[in-house]
Amino acid sequence: MVDQKQLTAFNELEDWLNQRGVTEIECLVPDLTGVARGKILPREKFTEDRGMRLPEVVVAMGVTGEFPEEGPYYEVIPPTDRDMHLRPDPSTVRIVPWATDPTAQVIHDCYDREGRLVPFAPRSVLRRVCDLYAAEGWSPVVAPELEFYLVARNTDPDIPLKPPVGRSGRSETSRQAYSIDAVNEFDPLFEDVYAYCEKMDLNVDTLIHEIGAGQMEINFFHAHPLGLADEVFFFKRTLREAAMRHDMYATFMAKPIAGEPGSAMHVHQSMVNTATGQNIFSNPDGTPSKEFYWYIGGLQKYIPAAMSLFAPYVNSYRRLVRSTAAPINIQWGTDNRTVGIRSPVAEAASRRVENRVIGSDANPYVAIAATLACGWLGIKNRIEPSPECKGDAYLGDYQLPRSLGEALDLLRRSDELRQALGSDFVTVYSEIKEVEYAEFMKVISPWEREHLLLHV
Repeated sequence: MVDQKQLTAFNELEDWLNQRGVTEIECLVPDLTGVARGKILPREKFTEDRGMRLPEVVVAMGVTGEFPEEGPYYEVIPPTDRDMHLRPDPSTVRIVPWATDPTAQVIHDCYDREGRLVPFAPRSVLRRVCDLYAAEGWSPVVAPELEFYLVARNTDPDIPLKPPVGRSGRSETSRQAYSIDAVNEFDPLFEDVYAYCEKMDLNVDTLIHEIGAGQMEINFFHAHPLGLADEVFFFKRTLREAAMRHDMYATFMAKPIAGEPGSAMHVHQSMVNTATGQNIFSNPDGTPSKEFYWYIGGLQKYIPAAMSLFAPYVNSYRRLVRSTAAPINIQWGTDNRTVGIRSPVAEAASRRVENRVIGSDANPYVAIAATLACGWLGIKNRIEPSPECKGDAYLGDYQLPRSLGEALDLLRRSDELRQALGSDFVTVYSEIKEVEYAEFMKVISPWEREHLLLHV
């Protein structure tokens, strides 16, 4: 059933499509891995239906396209393979700047036949957590910083990745953190990326060269979590497309190259009073509020249980090792990049917390939902943080799960996270990750052949 507000939004969407002469629509649904699923429809068909149907399993598959053969997964998703009813979100419409014919892309939300959001769809999970904040009169604000690698085109998965060749005709062989010249090596690519982002109205901010060879970072402006998760989703797709047009790949793997730092998605987060617009993390006199400390306390308590949402693959845990510019614990500190939870120096109105644990391989909807849920639980339960870390946190003990299996066990045992994120989502997600882990265990690595073949 479409209400008047939705009808107005659809009419505005039609006007938007008419103004740009759009003839084709990419109807997109982000799945659990962040992959764009869906259908491509002629404009007339899209206008006529204002939605489409897809099987529920489309958003609940592993990265290899597999799903469980039995178990709790089917207590949530019946084996009858029923349909989801998809509705376009008009606020997400963007032009597809690389398409030959005028083409638009629109993200859809997933509903069941009774009109309820499908609870395990990534966008639904983030909407659920944002609703928890709304019920308290709060509005969360986030700003992701997304790291990625540019690598030479590589069609053989058995060959290690290496940096691409830049304008100079050479590949990077050394660390070039914050180097302007190193970024300029790939000017033709980034000119296309910024042009695409401008045509798509993506609010990207700063581009920098990170520590690794060929490693870059893009920052996004602060905004509402759902809209920013959509922008990260669009940006990943855009960057991959632009890179391939320049004969290279862009990868968001957490640890794509041995010996180089991993890639993170640092998420800055705060919240404002919806009625007054005031930052709840600051008192009227500018000092940190109780909610600021409770939020940090929630992150400290629940990040370990949420790690499979922040570090979703076996590869993710290769990044989280000592002395590689990635956190190994849940210490917090002001202007301290060795901790997992950092508070940047800022004016009272901009006081925020940065979760540095999340990998760039995480689904943006799921990761942002999870970190907001951890902070929300901290405030609701008034969890006090540990004393501030003012030294090198890398010298401390590991406080994060060291493997995907350990992380999944912690997620399953956290009743409070399950309640915040939704029981059906946690069940589907954890079952899918078990399938992925089983697929990984079928592969024999080069390390095993090199060190075990003739020595054991």
